[in-house]
Amino acid sequence: MEACKGLLLVLVLMVMQGRESEGQLAENFYSFTCPNVEFIVKQAVSTKLSQTPITTPATLRLFFHDCFVEGCDASVMIASANGDAEKDFTDNLSLAGDGFDTVIKAKQAVEALCPGVVSCADILALAARDCVVLAGGTAFSVELGRRDGLVSQASRVAGNLPEPNFNLDQLNTMFAKHNLSQTDVVALSGAHTIGFSHCGRFSDRLYNFSSNSPVDPSLDPGYAKQLMGACPINADPVINLDPETPDTFDNAYYRNLVAGKGLLSSDQVLFSDSASQPTVIDFANNPGNFNGAFITAMRKLGRVGVKTGDQGEIRKDCTTFNS
Repeated sequence: MEACKGLLLVLVLMVMQGRESEGQLAENFYSFTCPNVEFIVKQAVSTKLSQTPITTPATLRLFFHDCFVEGCDASVMIASANGDAEKDFTDNLSLAGDGFDTVIKAKQAVEALCPGVVSCADILALAARDCVVLAGGTAFSVELGRRDGLVSQASRVAGNLPEPNFNLDQLNTMFAKHNLSQTDVVALSGAHTIGFSHCGRFSDRLYNFSSNSPVDPSLDPGYAKQLMGACPINADPVINLDPETPDTFDNAYYRNLVAGKGLLSSDQVLFSDSASQPTVIDFANNPGNFNGAFITAMRKLGRVGVKTGDQGEIRKDCTTFNS
């Protein structure tokens, strides 16, 4: 009987190893090689969050920016002495350092117990989920098994990140390249229920520098006046994306859109455009529907361009390729 049990265990291990070599993502990918990885990462994220609340939006935004360029492979983490890595591209210069630091600290904690096993890409995916949950969002499982990419070039970022003035068609086109639907666009945009933006990203909605026409008519007049007071011409402070509950992951973002309080043009257009308006209204009225759609979209996003099996590498240091 003991011999049979031993044989069964060997067969199970062989099956698990076979699955890993086939390059499939799985929620239990590290169940044998680093069973406590999720607990370790969550502890590191929680510690970082207790030090600075910027951790949540910074880490979540880092995950989005990573996946939309080379795929979810932690290529955005690479630091280059020549200033030509992915993170050095203009649109990535505003990524908060606390997001990078969250992943680096989590990686160090994981390496201390499971050296050379868990990729930076998986740690970033886990950290993004943990930030959502710690900010009040609904918990969800993360598929694992990504490997870290071997390419990180600023020149490859252009045209791969959504801009704050995108209309719905532009958003849909960009997201569709990654097998993400319009519902996914609206759900993932809900991440703007936390975080902030620089005035320069939306000042064209407040001041028309080429004519005397009024501010963007889709903005609530009272909110527009408030923003103009906070964003004087030629100044670039940061403004909360969600003026109601900026530190809580909830569906207030959609209620804001209905009220004409979407900070970025690419936010407000989700309500202004009749094609996406019903989804915005649904998410505004039904937080459960938003949470479910967000989880679905995050899991789909986490599969974008992943390297698995024998592709890529498992970096020792998230900021540099293995030598």
